[in-house]
Amino acid sequence: MENYIIRHSTADDKAMIMSMYEHSRAIMRADGNCNQWVNGYPSPELVDCDIRDGISYVVVNKNHLIGVFAFIIGDDPTYTEIDGQGWEDATKPYGTIHRLACAPESHGVGTACIDWCKRQIGSLRIDTHKDNRIMQHLVEKWGFKYRGIIHIADGTPRLAYQMLSTGELCDSLIEYLSNNIIPQYDNFDSAHHRDHADAVIRNSMELAKHYDVDLNMIYTVAAYHDTGLCIGREKHHIKSGEILREDKELLRWFSKNQLKTMSEAVEDHRASLSGEPRSIYGKIVAEADRDINPLKIIRRTVQYGIDNYPELDKEEHWLRAVEHLKDKYGEGGYLKTILPESNNTVNLKELRKIIADPEELRKIFDDFYSEEKS
Repeated sequence: MENYIIRHSTADDKAMIMSMYEHSRAIMRADGNCNQWVNGYPSPELVDCDIRDGISYVVVNKNHLIGVFAFIIGDDPTYTEIDGQGWEDATKPYGTIHRLACAPESHGVGTACIDWCKRQIGSLRIDTHKDNRIMQHLVEKWGFKYRGIIHIADGTPRLAYQMLSTGELCDSLIEYLSNNIIPQYDNFDSAHHRDHADAVIRNSMELAKHYDVDLNMIYTVAAYHDTGLCIGREKHHIKSGEILREDKELLRWFSKNQLKTMSEAVEDHRASLSGEPRSIYGKIVAEADRDINPLKIIRRTVQYGIDNYPELDKEEHWLRAVEHLKDKYGEGGYLKTILPESNNTVNLKELRKIIADPEELRKIFDDFYSEEKS
């Protein structure tokens, strides 16, 4: 779908939008659906409202408008009551697709629309008339599941469908995290700068491939995991969980239950904690945060010491580094690996070999110390 662009509709698009609605209405009539989109619906006035409210979007291919739809994020009153199975994860924020139409001889409009909407929010809803057999076939083909009957504003029934996506990252969420959360790492010590956050996110997403998890939750937990360093290291995991839990912006993408799970996962990521994390989300990010690359671990230990203990001389930094490495990573150290799919177990063995060889460890320390001080 790389040739398709989706953008907000403008007043200049109105004539083409009305033409696409007329074309789609003709397809309904030809298929025997004479009870949907009647009495001039969607009207020119409704199109004006959709454009003004910023919920109308057009699908563009090679500068030609080939599709239109309305997309609304937030509660839809007509979806409050539903007869049937009901909504899955009903408290999760969702987006609703309405008034989807295409131009003659166009292809892939619906798929382009759904792919784009999935990247905006992880829960989608859509409804259609019982006589619209074409649309029923398409929504099931796109991956929606039938959930029951809802009634629109005029009281007539509609077949309602839902799609819960755990495999698509939401563009708007990633943009929020990139602009507002990840930059906070620039204020921390050099061992916990933005490159550390990026590495934990990358490692977490790789581990997540092995588990049935919501990728947006994984990405978010990884992004927030060390934000609590703003108050220092000792209780940073608790503060990080609090920062995530109290960020009201996240309610645009997650339910309160999801926020609770994510905040607990952030609290559980610290390697020095006894016991395993409470959820798979905590386990994945905790394992990703360990990120055991022997030389990288030693360099970060040196960086942390220089940033946080500037009063120490080189020999004192050496003693501090050795004590930390043995306490955390050495034989009998408190760090434990959690998930078998990571490379941490193998890499930990390599790191322990270095720690057990004072001459090799000292040479690596001296090189890194000189580089960092210069």
